[in-house]
Amino acid sequence: MRLNVNGRMHEVDVEPDMPLLWVLRDELGITGPKYGCGISACGACTVHIDGEAVRSCQTLMSDVDGEVTTIEGLGTPDALHAVQAAWIKHQVAQCGYCQSGQIMQAADLLANNPDPTDADIDEAMSGNLCRCGTYLRIRSAVKTAAATLGNG
Repeated sequence: MRLNVNGRMHEVDVEPDMPLLWVLRDELGITGPKYGCGISACGACTVHIDGEAVRSCQTLMSDVDGEVTTIEGLGTPDALHAVQAAWIKHQVAQCGYCQSGQIMQAADLLANNPDPTDADIDEAMSGNLCRCGTYLRIRSAVKTAAATLGNG
């Protein structure tokens, strides 16, 4: 199977029912997406397929049709994505385990809603769990990223 990840084409010899998360981590060595729950409930494995946030633990290889972007491919080699920069500015991460999924979900939100309200942010991010409870910092970082992207 051919798989475009972060702008690079990969050939992988896997079963069509293998979850994308395992292909990314075990076959390609891309460890940004995390295994959290395995049932699409926590969001730690969130990646983008053609710009849309999906849970890679429940996305089968046979269902992948488009470019996959992980946290490693969100920014450019020269610059962080606005969401990544806002996460650092607001010191969102504590343990950090969920943060790649949180950032990928937030980037999807801002791509579809450049000026979200608190309610919009809470709704969009509600499927991403943070064990450390940094939800207020997450909301602040999303607002900062929205302002940055709006000025961009």
